[in-house]
Amino acid sequence: QVQLGESGGGLVQAGGSLRLSCAVSGRSVDTNAMGWFRQAPGKEREIVAAMSGVGYLGGMTYYADDVKGRFTISRDNAKNQLYLQMNSLKPEDTAVYYCVARPVSSMMAGAQYYDAWGQGTQVTVSP
Repeated sequence: QVQLGESGGGLVQAGGSLRLSCAVSGRSVDTNAMGWFRQAPGKEREIVAAMSGVGYLGGMTYYADDVKGRFTISRDNAKNQLYLQMNSLKPEDTAVYYCVARPVSSMMAGAQYYDAWGQGTQVTVSP
């Protein structure tokens, strides 16, 4: 019923940029709370960024401290896609990045609150 597909990952040198995209079908990025998680080798899965749906406060965003000021989450309602613009990338950003959706407008930091997950896209940042 719902499908999320990430793309845009790859290999980039430190200081470079990438934009991740998440194509969503079967659900609206406008009404769902949407977000990005990542999991690095040997680390727990962590929230990267999230934004609320229109039922809560459209345009409200959250960023993890580690990425604040470098990453930007956004959505295109017409295309039903979610994006993560990543600038000034660091080797510490290396991880598999997952697009997530929550069928409620309010956003949550915990992974358990998101019922729809993409398969992930690998981001590798070299020194």
